[in-house]
Parts: sequence; structure tokens; C-alpha cells
Amino acid sequence: MSSASINLALIGATGVVGTKIIKLLEKKSYPVKDFIPLGNSTVGSNISFNGVDYEVQSLKSFQPESVDLIIFAAGSSIAAKYARAFVEVGTYVIDLSSHFRYEEDVPLIIPEINGSLLDELKGPALIANPNCSTAQLLMALKPIHDELNIELMNVATYQAVSGTGKAALEELHNQTYFSDSSGPPSVYPKQIAFNVIPQCDVFLDNDFTKEEMKLTWETHKILDPNIFVQATCVRVPVFNGHSEAVFCKISKNTSRDHLIQLLKNSEGIQVIDNPKKLEYPTPVEHANDTEEVFVGRIRVQELAEQNWVSLWIVADNVYGKGAALNAVQIAERLLATNKF
Repeated sequence: MSSASINLALIGATGVVGTKIIKLLEKKSYPVKDFIPLGNSTVGSNISFNGVDYEVQSLKSFQPESVDLIIFAAGSSIAAKYARAFVEVGTYVIDLSSHFRYEEDVPLIIPEINGSLLDELKGPALIANPNCSTAQLLMALKPIHDELNIELMNVATYQAVSGTGKAALEELHNQTYFSDSSGPPSVYPKQIAFNVIPQCDVFLDNDFTKEEMKLTWETHKILDPNIFVQATCVRVPVFNGHSEAVFCKISKNTSRDHLIQLLKNSEGIQVIDNPKKLEYPTPVEHANDTEEVFVGRIRVQELAEQNWVSLWIVADNVYGKGAALNAVQIAERLLATNKF
């Protein structure tokens, strides 16, 4: 890995994801020389990085050529306005929003799966971070697909409110603890406390939500365009940590023991699966500032001469693979391949 320090800017530094990115950069001792936190409504506030207080600067007056890498953790509208222009002046950009994920000239990266695309970059580029649900899903499916060939996947997600941001966290809290005075829901279309809402993002013309189609589009772009994907995405009254129930039709016969070994041998995966001891991953136990993708409830079935495997997947969707961690890993790979 390069020993040089880089100049780094972080847009959305005080947000839910931005603060986790800072925490991970500190934990991994990412070599930053000059750090520039950027924002709009938070300009003038202070944020700490590596024990030093920094004042949040205005994005409008920012000079992107002054840094080597810019991480966008501020949503699609900000990315759409600034990201490509920043690349044009010679800066690498990692964008966590969905805005550029499906554009052909923008690599959509999970380093453990298609990180080689970063190695092939010839100069400053715009790099997209995948959807939180997609990232943890494909981490678990990659070793299975490589050996057993997934033909069809049906997935139901159980997504925490942290994926929607601070206002959603506050809405769940207020509805749970102050139900008499919390007022009508404002973030979600229905009450989220003590409820489940079978809608994440907006409905599209095909009656699937955009979140459900993201799982299809991103699975095809990152892993394999030949996998047929059906998805139902559900918002649940959990503060943090996404869960997924996954059912895959595979081309080859396998066993539960073989699946467990495949997953245990895979980077970034931790298997927790002992039904006799009631051991399986849950968001409360395993999705609080954790980096691993946790897999349990591993089952194998043969149905009408078809081979099926079932999995339960849990990960921290903010700090972990779903957002901050994946972005920092992209930054680490760029540094390791001397892109700066």
C-alpha cells in the first residue's frame, strides 16, 4: 500500500453516514493529510477527526482541485450537481447515492466482488457505492454463485429506519415512546412503530418499488445479469441493521455443510448458524458498528428436481457493508493501487 497521505473531502460529514465514515477512517488509520468536511445547512459547525476539530465548510465555495479524493454522503441531488464536475478537475469521487449507479461509464463497486475494476482505472473517476441491501446480499451470494450458479433469487428485506436518515430515526423514537403526542407520520406513509410497511422508496410502473428494482439492477451490474431476481422490500421498526430472507435456485446439488464452509471461507462473512442453540444473527445483536455480513438459517432443499438454498442475512446498513464501510474500502483500494 502507498505510504503517502492524501487530501480528503467528505460531503455530508455530519450526517448519519458521514459520521460513520469518519469513525472508520480513524479506525483503519487511513492516511489523511488535509481533511475538509463539507456541508450546506451545517456550515460553521465543528466535527472531530483524528482528535482535531474541523469546521464544516461550504460546498458552494469548495475548490475540488485542492484534494485527491472526495466522498459524497449527501444524497442524489448534491451528487447530481457536483460529482462529475469534481472529477473533471482531476479528483477521484466516491458517491454513496443512487444517482450514478446505473450509468454505464460509472463502476458500481463492492471491492470483494468486482474491486478489480478500480485497479483498471487510468485516472480520476466517479465510483458508485451500491445500495445498502444489495451490498450485504451480494457479499453472501458471491461464493455460492461462483461454485453453484444461482439461476433465480427471491429476497424479502426487513430494512431499518436508519437507512432513511436522522428524521426517520426520530420518527420511530417518537412514535414508540411518545405515541400520544407524536402526530401523524411525516417520513413514512404510515406509522412505523409497532408496524411493518411493505414499501421502501416509491412505486414504479411495474408495481415494484424502486428499492426492489435496485436489488435487481445492481445484482445484474455487479454479480451476473443472468440471475432472475424477485424482491419485496419492507420497512420495519428497527433502528439499525438490515435483514434479508433469501431463497435461491441453484444449478448444482449441494449440502448445508458445504454451503457453510463456502461462506466461512469468504472474506467479510461471519456464519452464525446453530438451530439447536437458537444461534442466528439479529440486528440488535450483530448490527451495531459491525463490519461483517452475518449469515444464518442456512438450509438446502430439493423441490421438483430443483435445488434451492435459503439464507438469513444481517448487516449494519450504515457503519457496515451497506454504506460507510464499503466506501472506505473503495478508498483503501484506490490508495493501495497508487491512484493518488
